[in-house]
Amino acid sequence: MPQAAALRQSRVVGYETARPDIQAHVPATARAILDLGCSTGALGAALKARQGATVVGVELGEDYAEEARARLDRVIAGDVEAFAAGPAPPEAPFDCLVAADVLEHLADPWSALRGAAAMLAPGAAVVVSLPNVLFWAGLLRVVRTRRWPREAQGLFDATHLRWFAEADAVELLEQAGLRDVSVHPRYWVEGGALRRRRWLARTPLRPYLAPQHVLTAVKG
Repeated sequence: MPQAAALRQSRVVGYETARPDIQAHVPATARAILDLGCSTGALGAALKARQGATVVGVELGEDYAEEARARLDRVIAGDVEAFAAGPAPPEAPFDCLVAADVLEHLADPWSALRGAAAMLAPGAAVVVSLPNVLFWAGLLRVVRTRRWPREAQGLFDATHLRWFAEADAVELLEQAGLRDVSVHPRYWVEGGALRRRRWLARTPLRPYLAPQHVLTAVKG
């Protein structure tokens, strides 16, 4: 139990925040939102407060799911892949799908995203965030240590099963029948450092600059 509590505490920033970076890409007109890997429901609760949406969450961790039930309209406790392979819930079709840093934890995120996209209305918005396996600092760390780190959260989260560069992430969304895919790099810096990253992003260094990508698309 102390180990579990310590692990959860180490993941608070990555797993339990309201994710304003994701909120920024959720249309204010969305009224029925499916949140895959909803954690404690902080993001969904913020969207409900902002725009009065109905939010259905899917969460594998029972502790997280129990907290999310107090915040969201409904929480399905279980594996995202099993949920996506099953029948659509009664709240479907949804007009927005959120998958914030969850697909990289799945054995088959391609099938899972296709299944979840099938529960969306035509023209529904999709917001996905994925860590960038080509992030320069991570690559440098691997080269220096000659080992693949395994950590509680972040790029080297020990529970990651799949890894995506920007091109892989775009293909992930497109194979699910999504169109108009846009990539919004997350640099996790501000001020002059952010301006330099954005300038460098216009060069061949772009694939290595962002530790995380937020992708938006619509259901075709």
